[in-house]
Amino acid sequence: MKSIVLTGGGTIGHTAPHFAIIPHLKFDKIYYIGSSGIEKDYVKSHNIPYYEINPTKFNRSFTFKNLQIPFKFIKSVKESEKILKELNPSVVFSKGGFVGLPVTIASKRLKIPVIIHESDLSIGLANKIASKFSDFTLTTFDKTAKNIKNGKYVGAIIRNELTKQNKNSAYNYYGIKPKKPVLLIIGGSSGAKIINETVLKCLNYLTERFFVFHVVGKGNLSGVKAPNYFETEFTDLSYIYAISDIAVSRAGSNTAFELAHLKIPTLFIPLSKGSSRGDQIENANYFKSLKICDVLYQEDLTPTILKNRIIKLLENKERYLKYLKELDLKIANSEIANILNNY
Repeated sequence: MKSIVLTGGGTIGHTAPHFAIIPHLKFDKIYYIGSSGIEKDYVKSHNIPYYEINPTKFNRSFTFKNLQIPFKFIKSVKESEKILKELNPSVVFSKGGFVGLPVTIASKRLKIPVIIHESDLSIGLANKIASKFSDFTLTTFDKTAKNIKNGKYVGAIIRNELTKQNKNSAYNYYGIKPKKPVLLIIGGSSGAKIINETVLKCLNYLTERFFVFHVVGKGNLSGVKAPNYFETEFTDLSYIYAISDIAVSRAGSNTAFELAHLKIPTLFIPLSKGSSRGDQIENANYFKSLKICDVLYQEDLTPTILKNRIIKLLENKERYLKYLKELDLKIANSEIANILNNY
C-alpha cells in the first residue's frame, strides 16, 4: 500500500497549500504530521489522519528559552521517527517551517525520500537546513531555485477551490449585499495586530467609501459594529475573494500569489524586518516590480497614510488590473503531485 506524509505548520500558509496538491495525488493513504497549532483543526476538518509532535521555534530575540532548543528539537525528531516508522510512507512532502524540519530530518534518518517546498523569494532558515536532507527543494520563484543546490523551480501552489464561488453565492454565504466597493483587509491566519488597530482608527472614513470586510485573525475580534463593516476571525477565502474589489494584505507568498492569480489589486503591508527575516518585504517588492500592487512599509503605517493609500489603490485599480491580466503565473499543483507520485 502506497502512502504519503504531509507536514508543515505554525501558520495556515504552511498548511493550506497541501490541499491544492491532494486532488492530484495517487496514494492509498495520506497522513499529516503537525503541531498542536492552528494547522491541527484545519487538517482534521479535511478528514486527514493527524499525528502531533512538539516542535520548537527559535526566538529571533535572545532569550534563555533558546538554550532549551537543541534538547526540544532532538525530542521532536525522535517523535517524528516513531510516527514515521508506524506509517512507513513512500515519501514525505514538507511545506517547511519549524514544524516540517524535525519531520524532514527524521525521514532522512529512516531513508524515506523527502521533498520540500519553499514559498518565499528567499529561503527560510528551517527550509535552508531541511534542503540538506531532501531530494528536491521545490520553489515558487525561479530565482530562489538557482541559489539552492537541489533547487527546482515549479511555481506557485494555488488552491482550485478559490475560484469556485461567485458574487451571488458569496452574498448569500455572508448574508450581505454591499452597495459600495468591497475592501478586503487580511493580515494572515494569525491576524496582524498593528494593521487591525490602524484600520479601526480610520474605520469611519473607510466605511463611508467602502464595504470593509476585515479578517482579523483568531482571537482578535474587536466587537466593533458599524455600517458597511464586517469582521471575522477567519473565513472561507473563496467567498470573500469573489466579492473583493481591492485588498490590503500582509505579503506572505501564498496569499500574495492568490490575490495576483485572482486579479485583485492589493496594497501589501509586509511584516517588518524587525519581526521577521524580511521575506515578506522581498515578496512585496517583487510583486511591485511587476506593477501589479502597491506597497506600504509597516514603519510608515499611520491611519492617515493607510486611508490615503487605499483611496489611491482604488483610483489606480484599472491600471493594476491591466498588468494583472497580462501576468502569466506558473501554477505548480500538478507538477508537484507528479513528482511525489513517482515515489
